[in-house]
Amino acid sequence: MITKIPHSNYQKNKCSFDIRGDKRNHFLPGNLFIGLCAALPITLALPVEALQVQVNPKNPRLGDTVSVVINLDNPDNTNNPTVSVGEKTYPAFEVAPNKYRAFIPTTPLEKPGTRKIRVSGDGQVQELSVPVVTRKFPVQRITLPPGKSADGATQHELNRAAAFKALQTPQKYWNGKFLRPNNGRISTVYGVRRYYNGKFANDYYHRGLDYAGAAGSRVVAPAAGKVALVGTVAQGFRVHGNTVGIDHGQGVVSIFLHLSRINVKEGDFVKAGQLIGTVGSTGASTGPHLHWGLYVNGQSIDPTSWKNKTFE
Repeated sequence: MITKIPHSNYQKNKCSFDIRGDKRNHFLPGNLFIGLCAALPITLALPVEALQVQVNPKNPRLGDTVSVVINLDNPDNTNNPTVSVGEKTYPAFEVAPNKYRAFIPTTPLEKPGTRKIRVSGDGQVQELSVPVVTRKFPVQRITLPPGKSADGATQHELNRAAAFKALQTPQKYWNGKFLRPNNGRISTVYGVRRYYNGKFANDYYHRGLDYAGAAGSRVVAPAAGKVALVGTVAQGFRVHGNTVGIDHGQGVVSIFLHLSRINVKEGDFVKAGQLIGTVGSTGASTGPHLHWGLYVNGQSIDPTSWKNKTFE
């Protein structure tokens, strides 16, 4: 039988043991026991390390994208961790060996306050509290001429746009900060609440950035991706106008509205800065401009932060 020696002797030699026989005790030299410790398959009850989780930004505002990065210690792990807020679960994609990332979108229609984020992986669960800070969004009054009503969308364009925004392609195509898609000034910021022809649009907010580019000016891809949506007025895109949608991968997609010309087709792979079309005023538009919407896991978020910093 092997038992630990008394504490005082243990401090002198951390790998000495008392071997008790039937008739007498035998203490073996420390050096011999160092070798014995190395040779014997002794199992130690080591504490299990908690999941390593990082959340950025620490104090997000409404409209921000919350990034949750998870590191797992188990090299044999075969299942992606899960990330959830309430009843909603967000996909976590592997961005490096044993390193995963999930995006949680926030929108102007939500209430500020603490979000409880639950992360599960490697048989462990970690819960984090993240404060989402309030943010003031401007109010705008828009008068649309007959035939330009925002309520006149066809079911075809609504279905196509909804399916596009819901994409969660496993591959990650973008790299680095997103570029501005047009050189015009920003005429309407993200999150603006609106009155259309005097009527307040409930559950509406401006889902993107508007660039006041001149008619016919270049529209470029803000980041690499695959063209997953091309729609035209002739095909029933009465509100969106001529439209291009780029899938950047892993639940991140860009949509460009009101184009005068489209220079790509569905299935094309585009690089950051590549020409995809030109500014126009097709669809529900009061004048030439580009609308760029950026969606994360189906929700419209503020593209500004994606232009200012790199999301892994």
